[in-house]
Amino acid sequence: MGDHAHAHGPGHEHGGGHAGHSHGVSADADRRWLGIALGLITVFMAGEVVVGIVAQSLALISDAAHMLTDAVSIVLALIAMRLAARPARGGFTYGLKRAEILSAQANGLTLLLLGAWLAYEGVRRLIDPPEVEGGLVLVTALAGIVVNIAAAWCISKANRSSLNVEGAYQHILNDLFAFIGTAVAGLIVLTTGFARADAIATLVVVALMFKAGYGLLHESGRIFLEAAPADVDPDALGDKLVSQPAVVEVHDLHVWQITSGQAALSAHVLVESGGDCHAVRRDLEELLQHDYGITHTTLQVDHTPEELLQVALSGEGTGDAAHCEDPHGPVHRDEPHKH
Repeated sequence: MGDHAHAHGPGHEHGGGHAGHSHGVSADADRRWLGIALGLITVFMAGEVVVGIVAQSLALISDAAHMLTDAVSIVLALIAMRLAARPARGGFTYGLKRAEILSAQANGLTLLLLGAWLAYEGVRRLIDPPEVEGGLVLVTALAGIVVNIAAAWCISKANRSSLNVEGAYQHILNDLFAFIGTAVAGLIVLTTGFARADAIATLVVVALMFKAGYGLLHESGRIFLEAAPADVDPDALGDKLVSQPAVVEVHDLHVWQITSGQAALSAHVLVESGGDCHAVRRDLEELLQHDYGITHTTLQVDHTPEELLQVALSGEGTGDAAHCEDPHGPVHRDEPHKH
């Protein structure tokens, strides 16, 4: 009676739910662009540490520390790309695609932790500012702006729809803002002797780091908790599915992200007793692909028993243990109902 999109058999092609679906990962070009950015950052960071110590500039040292996290974020991104490219096998039925989300979480966490340390140091130096070599700070910061613009441009050429690549990009972008702030601070120290400008620039950058770090942790956390994609309302989606011809009920509707930019959906669909299960499944899969961009679907489609159909049409609960003993989430019918 049922029509399962995931049923296996001769000539199996994963059902219509996988039509046109690709598990492809970032191309080699992405890794090349990230590698170039990594080289630029590593070389400049080594020189900046030396200059920061000589100039006694917390802003420069904080920029160098931030550049270290930039380098780590890119290395994590490159490793995650390699892991995500491995085919699904054994117990890892999705492969290691969520390695990219682990990388994004690590990037977000390092931004927050580094920001906390810099905030402490910035406040301390705001209270008791050391002598700062404004000229060295200004020149180094200007060079840092050029390097970070080049690195940001390289990463922008990669696939930023990946939360993993976006994490590395946010690191570089924050570092660019940091260098701009440091350059302004160096100019102020050089022209006015106001040493606290160095600490103020550091605190401004800390605020940007907290914002970017929280954003990465929030988005990656949603994926780990298997929340629906931010642009998909599951209740509205369920209502749309049940409004299609011959569909009586939709329940056990789940929609989640495997990794950034790759959503999946599963649902139990009940079709009127005279309906064509195969046609309904194909129509629903086409709707999901066209309207929501969801191509990885598993739909269990069954006919509704006549007595159950009468109950559903009357607006009462089905309570049909033969279909789902413990349905998860709301039951969608083509009638007013609670969500």
